[in-house]
Amino acid sequence: MTLMWIIIIILILIIGIYIGVYNGLQKSKIHAQEAWSQIDVQLKRRNDLIPNLVETVKGYAKHESETFEKVVQLRNQLTQIPASDHTEKMKVSDELTNSLKTIFALSENYPNLKANQNFLNLQEELTNTENKIAYSRQLYNSSVAFYDEKLVTFPSNIVANLHHFQKMDYLETPATEKEVPQVKF
Repeated sequence: MTLMWIIIIILILIIGIYIGVYNGLQKSKIHAQEAWSQIDVQLKRRNDLIPNLVETVKGYAKHESETFEKVVQLRNQLTQIPASDHTEKMKVSDELTNSLKTIFALSENYPNLKANQNFLNLQEELTNTENKIAYSRQLYNSSVAFYDEKLVTFPSNIVANLHHFQKMDYLETPATEKEVPQVKF
């Protein structure tokens, strides 16, 4: 009778550990997905701000239409990419970030634009949004690292293999941002 109770207790422990590991994997996956959704929210916020910025700057810098067209094209392209294609979405997002920097640089050539309160507010909001995107990218990569770590460590790797959990991809820094800036005097 005692041996039977020991076997029952061991089985209950094994089932409890299994359930705990499975739930841990699911929670990690959900955290990574939630981190991605934060990036998506910030990208949408930036996309909503861009038309106002372009219209504000257009009034001052009428000869910079190529710059505006590129920003609008990238914004539209970004909204067409499926949410599941994280790599392509971030690639286009990085291009859009660089194009926005060009618009902000234009303000140096147009003193009235540089002093326009609406432009300054939009510039500040976009800068804050870019910072939030950068933070969200970092959070996403941390969440993915935590999740991927569970997929390869014992005993969660056994449960992960049984339920076909898949590794998630990190968001990588574009090569252009890895270059060392050249400072010239």
